[in-house]
Amino acid sequence: MRLLAALIGLSLLAGPAAPAPVPLEGWGWPLPPPRHVVRGFDPPAQPWLPGHRGVDIAGYAGEPVLAAGDGVVSFAGSVARVPVISVRHADGLLTTYQPVQTRLRAGDPVEMGHRIGRLVLTGSHCLPDACLHWGLRRGVDYLDPLALLRLNPVRLLPLEGPLEGIGPVDDEIRVVEGRGDQ
Repeated sequence: MRLLAALIGLSLLAGPAAPAPVPLEGWGWPLPPPRHVVRGFDPPAQPWLPGHRGVDIAGYAGEPVLAAGDGVVSFAGSVARVPVISVRHADGLLTTYQPVQTRLRAGDPVEMGHRIGRLVLTGSHCLPDACLHWGLRRGVDYLDPLALLRLNPVRLLPLEGPLEGIGPVDDEIRVVEGRGDQ
C-alpha cells in the first residue's frame, strides 16, 4: 500500500505529460516516422578512440532514405565497400547516411524530406536486420543527430542534497539525457 501511495505521489509531482518533441525548424527524420533508435550516439573520449559517432535507426532494405535538411550532396560513393551519402548544409553542418544506395552525385541539391536513396543491407550496423546509421558533424566534431529532432533534452539535477527517492547526488552536475527511441 505504501508503494502504491508513493507511486501516486510521484505521478502527481511529475505534472502533466510533456508535449511531443518538435524538430528544429528545417530538420526532419531521415526515414519516414515513426522510428526506433536501435543504438544512440556515444562519442569517444578522444577523437582517435572507438565510439559510435551517430545513431542507428531501425529500417528495412529498400526503404527510402530522406534528406534530414536542405543542402548539397557532398559525397556519394563507397567507404570500405559501404555505400554512403553525405549532405552539406548551409549552417556548416554535414549529415551522413549509410548504408544508402543513391543515384545522386556530389553537387546535387537536396531538400528536407526528399528521397536521397534507399536503405540497403550491405554494411548495416544491425545485420541481419537493416538500419540506417545517421551521423552529424560540424567541422571535425561529431554531434548527436537526434538533437536536430529535439529528442535528447538535457536536464540538470541540483548540486547539493539528496533527492527524495533518488539517493545522494555526486558533487558535480549530473546530466540526464532523454531516450532517443521515440
